[in-house]
Amino acid sequence: MRTLVIVPTYDERGSLPGLLDQVRSAAPEVDVLVVDDASPDGTGELAAARAARDEQVHVLHREGKGGLGAAYVAGFGWGLERGYDVLCEMDADGSHRPEELPRLLDRLAAADEPALVIGSRWVPGGRVVNWPWHRLALSRAGNTYVRVALGVGVRDATGGFRAFRAGTLRAVDLSAVESHGYCFQVDMTWRVLRAGGSVAEVPITFVERVAGESKMSRAIVVEALTKVTRWGLRHRWSQLRALFAPA
Repeated sequence: MRTLVIVPTYDERGSLPGLLDQVRSAAPEVDVLVVDDASPDGTGELAAARAARDEQVHVLHREGKGGLGAAYVAGFGWGLERGYDVLCEMDADGSHRPEELPRLLDRLAAADEPALVIGSRWVPGGRVVNWPWHRLALSRAGNTYVRVALGVGVRDATGGFRAFRAGTLRAVDLSAVESHGYCFQVDMTWRVLRAGGSVAEVPITFVERVAGESKMSRAIVVEALTKVTRWGLRHRWSQLRALFAPA
């Protein structure tokens, strides 16, 4: 299956070269698309220079910082237009280990043909390295809230290391996705499930970034809480209406 790994960047000049080397080593058959949001530190120019000498590396330059969700949607569109069969998400900061990418791709190719595979921190065998206690608590609490509010069994709905089938992305309305950060990942998981697709999780080791600054903010957390609550209320209301509808 033709596979594209999408890597959004904003000021990731220090970590991107090593990540590209590791991806090309771990999965030499895949292509990589760097989606750069006009990074002030020259990440886009660095990526373009790499693409000029490596035909499996591509760059999509965006005009400004538009958020993680918008960057991934743009990357999905780029890949679907070019006929890729599998489209993956991966962070540029090294928190997603490229050597674990083949595990996601193998699971996607399994006989039960999941629509989406998530590299999960919160299934048996998954773990997080170098996170402070408050980040651990926030992630665990957030994922528990998603499971309760939406009634889903996914353990790591906020995880950003993913592999989608192209057909899965074509089946959801990408033009309607306006979420960012944590909420984008939950949004895409929820859309896949509502479209009738199955979600599989494989354990990964998530390593806190050692360079650059985290893009996490209070606004991202508030967005996730607000939207998940709204989606959950709509979902539960539709269940109640179905339960009490006349036979």
